[in-house]
Amino acid sequence: MLDQNQTPLVDALKAHAARPHAAFYTPGHKRGQGISPRLTDLVGEAVFRADLTELSELDNLFAPQGVIQQAQQLAAEAFGGSQTYFLVNGSTCGIEAAILATCGMGDKIILPRNVHSSVVSGLILSGAMPIFVNPEYDLVLDIAHSITPGSVQSAIEQHPDAKAVMIVYPTYYGVCGDVEAIARITHQYNIPLLVDEAHGAHFAFHPQLPIAALAAGADLSVQSIHKTLGAMTQASMLHVRGNRVDSDRLNKALQLVQSTSPSYILLASLDAARQQMALHGKELMSRTLQLADEARTRISQIPGLSVLEISPCSTNLTPPNPPSLVGKGGVLSPSPRRGGVGERFALDKTRLTVTVSGLGLTGFEAEEILDELGVTAEFASLQHLTFIISLGNTEADIEQLVQGFITLANHRINTEKIDLKLSKLVWDDLITVGNCVQMSPREAFFAESETLPILETTERICAEIVCPYPPGIPVLMPGEVISQTALEYLQQIQLIGGFISGCADASLNTLKVVKTKP
Repeated sequence: MLDQNQTPLVDALKAHAARPHAAFYTPGHKRGQGISPRLTDLVGEAVFRADLTELSELDNLFAPQGVIQQAQQLAAEAFGGSQTYFLVNGSTCGIEAAILATCGMGDKIILPRNVHSSVVSGLILSGAMPIFVNPEYDLVLDIAHSITPGSVQSAIEQHPDAKAVMIVYPTYYGVCGDVEAIARITHQYNIPLLVDEAHGAHFAFHPQLPIAALAAGADLSVQSIHKTLGAMTQASMLHVRGNRVDSDRLNKALQLVQSTSPSYILLASLDAARQQMALHGKELMSRTLQLADEARTRISQIPGLSVLEISPCSTNLTPPNPPSLVGKGGVLSPSPRRGGVGERFALDKTRLTVTVSGLGLTGFEAEEILDELGVTAEFASLQHLTFIISLGNTEADIEQLVQGFITLANHRINTEKIDLKLSKLVWDDLITVGNCVQMSPREAFFAESETLPILETTERICAEIVCPYPPGIPVLMPGEVISQTALEYLQQIQLIGGFISGCADASLNTLKVVKTKP
C-alpha cells in the first residue's frame, strides 16, 4: 500500500516555484514577470510562478521516472487501476488514444450510437469502422440510455473480428448500464472493454454510487477528474487494468494526441485531487449524496416537475405511466419496443435531471429563466435540465436551486403542450435504421467534399460532425447517410434555443457531403 497522503508532484512544483533563479526557459512570461496586469488582476500572481515546463526536477509526462511517475502510481492505486496516465488535453485525448491503441485502419469497434464526439475523432484518426449498437431508449422521457449486455453479445456474434468494445458509463444523465455483464461477454471473446467514464470519476469512493468501471472488469477507463472531482478543467486520467490493451501502443498513442508542452498546474491538480479523494473521498461523497437527495426529494414534490429516478427493482424496470411523471419523478425504463426487461441499470444519484415539460416549457426556456434567478444548469435538452451536484456544492446552492424551481413553477406554468415529436423521432430513426454508415469516418472525413444547401443533402453521405452541444452526441458524423429526420431535428433544436457545433456552417443553412463521382 502506498502512502496516499503524499502529493509528490504538487510538492515538487511548489518547491521549484519558490526557488529564486533566473529563468531562461519556457514559458515566455518567466514565472509571471511578463504577464499582462489584466490577467493577474483576475487570477493573481502566484499561479504563474507555478506555470513551469519540463524541468529535470519536475519529470517528463511521456517518459516519467520521478514525481509524475510517483503521482500516477498513487492515482492507479486510488482509482483501482494497474497503471494510470495523467491527461492534460481532457478526456478527449484519452478516448482517442484508447481507440488508436486497440484499432487500426479498417478494424471494427463495437460502440453505442450515443457516443461523444471525441469518439468520432478517434475513429477518424485510427481509420476504424464503427459497429453501432442501439442504446436503450425511454420513449416517455426521450432519453437514450446505455447499451445492454444482450445487444453487445449480438454485435460480437455478428462481428467476431471486432478489435474492441467501447461503452459510455455513465451517460450524461447519470445512467449506468450493466458494465459487469458486458465485461464478462467481451472477455469471453478476448476483446478489450474500453469505457468512456468521463462523468464517473467519483464512483470508486462511495458504496452508494454505481460500481467503478475498472472494479466491474473494464480493461481501460477514461475519467474527467475535473468534471466531478477537484481537478482543473482539462485535467483527466486514463486507467488500465490487465494486459488486454498494449501498453507500448497506448503510450505512443498518448504522445500523438497530447501536447508536448503539458501544463504542470493541470498535472498538479490531478495529484491534489487524487490525494483529496483517497483520504476523504467517502466523507465528501456522503455529503454530496445527501445534498443531491435533498434536491431530488424537494424538487420532485413541486407540481409540474419530475426527476429522473431508478426503479426500486434493480433488474426489472417497469415502464412509467406518463401521468405519474408530474410531480412524482420519472422512472428509468427499457424500451418497450425493443424489449430489455431484465437488463440492469443504475443511476448516479449525484446527477439530477429535472423534466420541465409538465410546465409547458422546453428545457431551453427553463434554462434561461433559471439563469436569470442565479441558477445555472450543466445542460438543457428539449424536455429536461440536468445538474451536476459535486463535492464543491453547498447547502446554499441546493436551496437556491430548489427556490429557483419553485419560482419557475409558480410563474411559468403553461397549459399548452409543447411539441416533442421531432425530438423523439430522431432517436427512433437512428435506432430503427441501425448502422447507416456507408464508409468509415476517416474515409469520409478526408474524401473530396462539396457544400450543399441543407435541403439538398438528404440521402447523401455526411462529411462532417454535426451535433447539439452539450452533451456533444453527434446526430450526424462523417460516413453516415443523412436522413430527413435528423435534419428536421437539428433545425428544431436551433429554433427552440439550442445550438449546433462541429459543422462548418453554424447557421445550418448548408452541410458538407462527400462528393459523388461523375
